[in-house]
Amino acid sequence: MKDPNNPCLFCNIEKSGCAYENELAYASYDSYPVTEHHCLIIPKRHIKDYFDLSNEELLACNDLVQIVKKEIIKKDPSVKGFNLGTNIGKVSGQSILHCHLHLIPRRKGDVDNPQGGVRSVIPNKQHYKRNK
Repeated sequence: MKDPNNPCLFCNIEKSGCAYENELAYASYDSYPVTEHHCLIIPKRHIKDYFDLSNEELLACNDLVQIVKKEIIKKDPSVKGFNLGTNIGKVSGQSILHCHLHLIPRRKGDVDNPQGGVRSVIPNKQHYKRNK
C-alpha cells in the first residue's frame, strides 16, 4: 500500500483533485466518501493540523466550506444537514498528516439514529439521555 504521507498527497493538488480553490486552500471530493459528495477542504500550505492554521487560512477554508455546501445542496436537495470536522493526530484517526476538514452531507434516514453526531467517534458515547 502506498503511503499518502510520502510524498504528501494533499501537497499535490492535481493528484488530489480540485473542485474549487482560492489563494490559500482548495476543495477536493473525498476518495473514500462517507456519503455522496463528501468533500475535503485542504489548506495549500503543508501544515499538520487545524491548530496550525493562520487566521487567513481559517477564513480561506471557511469560504470554501460555504461554497461547497451551497453547491452540494444545489446538486442534491435530499441533503438536509452536514457534519463538519477534522481529525487532529493519529490517535484521533488522522491518516494524512496534512490539515484537512471533512464536509460530510447528511440525509434523513442515512443512519437509524443520528443523535450525538460527531460524538460517534467513540461509539458508546454517541447516544445519551439528557438530565432535563
